[in-house]
Amino acid sequence: MPEGPTIVILKEEAAPFVGRRVQQVAGNSKQDIQRMRGQRIAALRSWGKHFLIEFDDFTLRIHFMLFGSYRINEQRPAAPRLSLGFAGGEEFNFYSCSVKFIDEPLDQVYDWSADVMNDDWDPKAARAKLKLRPDELACDALLNQPVFSGVGNIIKNEVLHRIRVHPETSIGALPARKLSELIAQAREYSFDFYHWKKAYELKRHYQVHTRTHCPRDGARLSYRKHLGRFKRRAFFCEVCQKRY
Repeated sequence: MPEGPTIVILKEEAAPFVGRRVQQVAGNSKQDIQRMRGQRIAALRSWGKHFLIEFDDFTLRIHFMLFGSYRINEQRPAAPRLSLGFAGGEEFNFYSCSVKFIDEPLDQVYDWSADVMNDDWDPKAARAKLKLRPDELACDALLNQPVFSGVGNIIKNEVLHRIRVHPETSIGALPARKLSELIAQAREYSFDFYHWKKAYELKRHYQVHTRTHCPRDGARLSYRKHLGRFKRRAFFCEVCQKRY
């Protein structure tokens, strides 16, 4: 599943389509995708894992789910969920994703302060939300999109290792300093992820995700196939990640 930084990169790659008029629309989506034919793209935005294509009177939301992908000016062998064609034969193709239209103004739909990649990110608001969830596990809190929009499983695993917190620690048990570290690193690591991915070197920076041994102490990492409320994969070190 693409995480928030990947969607920001997509937004940057697709920037040349802003101001362009959609000439052809195709795909196997059950939504009324033909409403985009003849419409001009007004802006591209992102909120967490949502990629947003704004038109004058509505917005198209793309969510890539677990296996979604996109291609710009090229195609995959699979049938696209949505294909947008432009003058000159240029195209924007989306595969295995969720397609939804939003008719309300985006500021009424999205809390931009929850997006860890957004300029309006508000760590104080995140802290207030977490205080209302004292029994939530740290591994679940980081994946809670209304709190940390854009944080996915890779970022979760790496952040918890970076701040030396066991994923099964409850939020209410965290010392104030550790809670501050969790909030700060959710954003900081997301930007590290963004820069590493743009440089095509993300995976070599993994400390625990898909790894077998802790780079700090050499201990064999613990692996859980389904951990927490969200039942996501967890890689962590029982030696240096403290369970509070």
